[in-house]
Amino acid sequence: MVKEIFLAQEERMKKTVEALKREYASIRAGRATPALLDKVMVDYYGAPTPVNQVANVSVPEPRMITIQPWEKTMLGAIEKAILKSDLGLTPNSDGTMIRLSIPQLTNERRTEIAKTIHKKAEEAKVGVRNIRRDAIDAVKKLEKDKLITEDESKKAQDDMQKITDKYIKEIDSVMAVKEKEIMEV
Repeated sequence: MVKEIFLAQEERMKKTVEALKREYASIRAGRATPALLDKVMVDYYGAPTPVNQVANVSVPEPRMITIQPWEKTMLGAIEKAILKSDLGLTPNSDGTMIRLSIPQLTNERRTEIAKTIHKKAEEAKVGVRNIRRDAIDAVKKLEKDKLITEDESKKAQDDMQKITDKYIKEIDSVMAVKEKEIMEV
């Protein structure tokens, strides 16, 4: 019973870390990457749709993203969506393709992004700790219902703490890598 609880909670912790990695991928680090546009939604015949599902997104140069819509009528909608997004990029259109130039980050902007990275990492840590709390509550309930002994409960709680520490450490390392990427000039 305890093993099933642990497996389920550890899977949730893995998903939390993966969500943080996806979140970090969409944060602009001064380099062009198609992942920057993952959160940009375009109105495609009344349905909000990610840019990469209505256009070909590529990175021909380290500081440029090109977007070639599959339908020319989507050019304006994609431009509007990029302008409305919090990317801070201005699209340049030549009638068939949109070019996004990724400017060099200023020190002020780097510091701002680093704060955002720390905030998102802290949110992920809180999520992992909430998962730990759920697991420990489930173990305590098993003990209260006399399905496991007090010693088994104590050991299970210690093991859950070790698993939690492992994922907190992983979150810290993911954050450190992203922060290093942001701060590098």
